[in-house]
Amino acid sequence: MILIRDVFQLKFGKSKEAVAAWKEGLAMFEKAGMTGGQTRLLTDLVGNYYTLVFEAQFESLTAWEEMMKTHMGKQEWKDWHAKVLQYNESGHREIFNIVQ
Repeated sequence: MILIRDVFQLKFGKSKEAVAAWKEGLAMFEKAGMTGGQTRLLTDLVGNYYTLVFEAQFESLTAWEEMMKTHMGKQEWKDWHAKVLQYNESGHREIFNIVQ
């Protein structure tokens, strides 16, 4: 089992809008079967301001890669992605093995 964390630094003052857009994305992901129900959306309490984290669990790196190939080309995903990009300053991805 792996955990994918997409960590975004949002534009100043855009947390509310970004969270709303990500909630739309989570609904789309669940409807499309993209996550298997193992997702979380987190925002900062301390540390870097305006941080948003999307976490998703997958059986394997291969399962995640297949999901990305299948869904990233769809117009619904492209439209949503363009929407959330307007709120981001930067970001990075972390991939972990779940040990326990």
